[in-house]
Amino acid sequence: MSADDARPGHRIFLVGPMGSGKTTLGRRVADLLELEFVDCDDEIESSTGASINLIFDIEGEAGFRDREARMLECLAQRDNVLVSTGGGAVLLPANRELMSRTGTVVWLKATVDQQIRRLELDRSRPLLQAPDRRKRLEELAAQRDPLYEAVADLAFTSGGRGVPLVAQALAKALREHHD
Repeated sequence: MSADDARPGHRIFLVGPMGSGKTTLGRRVADLLELEFVDCDDEIESSTGASINLIFDIEGEAGFRDREARMLECLAQRDNVLVSTGGGAVLLPANRELMSRTGTVVWLKATVDQQIRRLELDRSRPLLQAPDRRKRLEELAAQRDPLYEAVADLAFTSGGRGVPLVAQALAKALREHHD
């Protein structure tokens, strides 16, 4: 996939748990595939002028999920874009249907151990504010992994080889998926 063979309207949605690499890998893969990179959470923060944490504090998770759904609807109208979604974007059936209908959905898989390592210093994620982070991540995985699997056109394990090599492997997998 390159600028020459990227079809108009081409969209890739990255789904997966927090710490799976949706943003870090997404930026690199978008560059490799010559697509625009967009982080859904960043777009929500930019459009509201408020942090995700503040939105959660004021509106709760349900209010945030409504904003997320509206942002996904906007992003699904952009052409030649790779979208990093929030880990819970798959919770709403309408979001899963929208992503499936308008683009290629990639599930970035990560183990709870990988998430623990990657998120060790992160104190900014509202759903990770729990006394036992491992237990919280395991609960989220039990709830969300079946949804990631159901919506995914492609499942990709994001760990192991360092970001540049993983990004190249994912870009290759996406090219092969579209051939």
